[in-house]
Amino acid sequence: MVIREKYEGELNALISDLLNLGGEVYYMIEKSVSVLNDEGKKNARELIAYDKKINQMEHDINEKVVMLITKQQPIATDLRVMISALKIASELERMADNSTNIAQIRKKALITDYFILMRLKTMGKLAMLMMKDLETAVKNKDILLIKEIIDRDKDIDDLYKEINNTTYLIDNDPFIAAQAHLAARYLERIGDHITNISESCYYYITGKYYETIEK
Repeated sequence: MVIREKYEGELNALISDLLNLGGEVYYMIEKSVSVLNDEGKKNARELIAYDKKINQMEHDINEKVVMLITKQQPIATDLRVMISALKIASELERMADNSTNIAQIRKKALITDYFILMRLKTMGKLAMLMMKDLETAVKNKDILLIKEIIDRDKDIDDLYKEINNTTYLIDNDPFIAAQAHLAARYLERIGDHITNISESCYYYITGKYYETIEK
């Protein structure tokens, strides 16, 4: 009984670590969009350095999963948690990389065009809202909300296409335009990673793969 309680405590700690990692990545997305039109580059540099913390957190989660699998004999439900944790941690780390890439853009260029900037910031806000709602969905085991979050990635895709199809900015400054389009691409990828995380959460809750059931 004591062993089982310790094991459950370790599982809960794993989930807690995952939520903390999600919170840090949420912070990075928020900051990455805000630095695009910062007058200075200090915040961009700090955000790039912050990525090391995310890498370490992902590494620690992976180590915990390996330890739990090798030292315990997880039942199917627990194994599902561990597999999902590995996938989610990997997706979050990639989201942090994309946020870092956006900060790298600020080191090269200052995006001030209102039309582009507002759409980039909207993409970031949509991604952050998806993350917040996903946390709620997992806590409540709300499958319908998870499906809705996955569908909402289309809104980010639409904004990406809108920015990508914008040509008037290129006439003013082709280099800035290219950097803006690149920032949009990184934000579009962040949306894709959140979709992947949502599908992993779906698997964690239902035991079924989303792509085989819903697509």
